Amino acid sequence: MLIEYDEIPQVAMDFMNEVHKEDIDLINAIFKHILAYDGSEKSAAAIDNLYTQWIDHTVIHFQNEEIKMQEMHFPPYLAHKGEHDRALQEMRDLFTHWQQYRDIKVLKIYFIETLPAWLHNHISTMDTVTARFFATGQSACGG
Repeated sequence: MLIEYDEIPQVAMDFMNEVHKEDIDLINAIFKHILAYDGSEKSAAAIDNLYTQWIDHTVIHFQNEEIKMQEMHFPPYLAHKGEHDRALQEMRDLFTHWQQYRDIKVLKIYFIETLPAWLHNHISTMDTVTARFFATGQSACGG
């Protein structure tokens, strides 16, 4: 398993914790297939299918947070949305590269070195502040 549930910080909103759990399930499933990749089309298709599910899930995840941030007039909305946009573009660019070149090493590097650190940092900073604002109406960022 790449990421354990207890490695991810919990935030003040249950719906956010639940979607993070779903993210971890998808990430771990993809990583399992990355490690088992044997160069066959069947093996590549399994990664493609799960990666597509992960992108779709992430789009909905980010949209739901962004809608709530807008509804509640969250002061650092643009910064948080900007990080969502950047991370989603990185996921999409990596997937495009994977589909074009079937370079499993690039996926392994992203999943081992980049993704867990980004996820932990994003949740422990931006999502923690955002969830606190959702729960209390107060933000450490000026709201």
